[in-house]
This record gives sequence, structure tokens and C-alpha cells, in this order.
Amino acid sequence: MTAGRVLYVVVCGAGPASQVATLTTAAQAAGWQVHVIATPAALGFLDPADLQTRTGNPVRSAYRPPGQPRHRDAKPDAIITAPATYNTINKLAAGIADNYALTLLAESIGQGIPVVVVPFINQALAARRPLQAAVTQLRAEGVQVLLGPGGFQPHPVGAGSTQLRSFPWSQALTEATTLATAAAADSQQ
Repeated sequence: MTAGRVLYVVVCGAGPASQVATLTTAAQAAGWQVHVIATPAALGFLDPADLQTRTGNPVRSAYRPPGQPRHRDAKPDAIITAPATYNTINKLAAGIADNYALTLLAESIGQGIPVVVVPFINQALAARRPLQAAVTQLRAEGVQVLLGPGGFQPHPVGAGSTQLRSFPWSQALTEATTLATAAAADSQQ
């Protein structure tokens, strides 16, 4: 069903980032071609060489230098941003594109590419009005933010490490697959 589809995985600097291979492996098993894009903060959580070996694609984290040829990566059929930090969610909703990953996400939302965002935040950050407004704004633009009942449940402050094993990687992939299937059907009509 997803054979030949392209999935971008945007990784932010939070605990579950070190386990992103869980998602890339599951996506590849489902027939997706996977590309990993990392925020600058995520690089400390990742093993880019391992991810490149697993996916066959380099981990991108920065704009290309002047004079370098453009990357010719395939256009994504869907994007999963996971784990998404408080900072990234707020910046994305506000239209701030101050790194490669945020620019890619902003452009993709504007192009109508399905985007799934899976936060990894604590209860104190989830209670903040800026985050609540950002989630509302992103949802209004068609972004699937998996936060709250049926999605990621914020953890108590200081308890993030206890939530790593329960991070909803499979739910994110299911949602991205559903959205990409619907977008493909819409484009054929």
C-alpha cells in the first residue's frame, strides 16, 4: 500500500530522538523510503552514520553551503516530526524558520504535504498558553498534532526518561500513512 512512498522524519532534541530508528525501521518495513532531517539540537541524540546506513540516505541538518549543488531528495508524501519539542512546535506555528528542519516543515505545510507532529513535553509546558495556541494554529492549518487523549500524554516535570519506551512511534506512522493515502486519493480526483 505504501510502496514507493517517501517519508521525511524530522527529529528534535528530546529523549526519544535516540530511538528514532524504531520509526525508521517500521516505516521501511511498511514500504516507505525514509529520509531523516534533524534540528541542530537533535544531532547530539542521534548517530547520523547509523541512520544513513539504515535508510540509505544522509541525515540532513543544515542548509547547503553556497555553491554546492541542491540535494535531489524525493519530495515527501508525508512528514513525521517526532519527538517535537516545545520550542519547535511554537516556532513552527509562529512561522519562524530559523533552521533547515523548520524551513522544510514550513514549506511543506504551505504545499499541503501531510505533516504529523508528535510532541514530547512535560505537563508544565503543555499547560502554557503559547503551546496551546501553537497546537490550535497548527491544527487549523491541517497539521495532525498527536497531543492529548489518543496521542502523546505529557509527563510530569522531570519524568521524561520514564516515558521513552511508550513514545507513540507506531501511532505516528499509522497517522502519516492514513494522511498520505487520503492526499494521494484527493490528487487523483
